[in-house]
Amino acid sequence: MSTEHDEPGHGNTVAAWSAVITAIVGTAVLTLGFLITNSTMMYAGLALAIVSIPLGPILSKFGFGLDGKKTKS
Repeated sequence: MSTEHDEPGHGNTVAAWSAVITAIVGTAVLTLGFLITNSTMMYAGLALAIVSIPLGPILSKFGFGLDGKKTKS
């Protein structure tokens, strides 16, 4: 078996995991705020969900993405 990796990474980076976890938490907070009719919680969840969209590319540019300077090989 070869030890070379030609795979694109499949999202196993700090940038990808941070974006996904932030989106999941934001959606959960938004849903909970909707269910208990708390508008402040809904807006906080919505803000987290929106922040998660550019979070992956931003962290990737800072070196936490695939083949980044700060990722472990």
